[in-house]
Formats: sequence, C-alpha cells, structure tokens
Amino acid sequence: MTAPKLDELIHAPTRLGIVAQLAAADWVVFKYLRDSLELSDSALSKQLSTLSAAGYVELHKAFVGKRPRTTVRLTPAGRAAFETHVAALEQIVSRSRTPPEWSHAT
Repeated sequence: MTAPKLDELIHAPTRLGIVAQLAAADWVVFKYLRDSLELSDSALSKQLSTLSAAGYVELHKAFVGKRPRTTVRLTPAGRAAFETHVAALEQIVSRSRTPPEWSHAT
C-alpha cells in the first residue's frame, strides 16, 4: 500500500459513504446503494459518474427479466484510493489520542 494520503475525491461525505459500501462487497445493486445511503436516483447517479470518471468505480447495466438493473463495484484503483484514504484518517485519529510531548494535557 502507498503512504497514507487523504483523497479529496473520496473525502466528500456522500462519495465516502458510497466507496465504503462498495469496499465491503464485490458488486452492489444501485437500488440497495441508493436506499442504504438515503439518496435520490439522480444524486447517486451524479456521484457515481464522478467516481467513474476518476476510474474508481465500474458500472454494469443489464436486464433481469424486463427490468433494468445497474450494479456497481470498486475498481482496483478505487479500492487502493479508499485504503490509502482510510489509512490517512486512521493516522489522524491516532494522533488525536496521543498528546505531543510538549503538551500540557493531563
């Protein structure tokens, strides 16, 4: 893994929620993602387009019977970006739990 680094694209709360959900699965159905994040179709589509343009997600459209079904997954680049972003967040949090030597914390 590369050095921990915040990713501005993933850092936005909605996109962070999307990527976190996708990191826990292989493929995720659009409807499930929309409902679990409490987003509208258009809001989720916009965020997925942004993530797709960056190469972080892949979308697959198919039909189940006569109904369209869109599934989404993280690409290897998206998974790597998420992992380095989370590592940076964990680093920030761990520093908050250990006061610096010059601190007067009790």
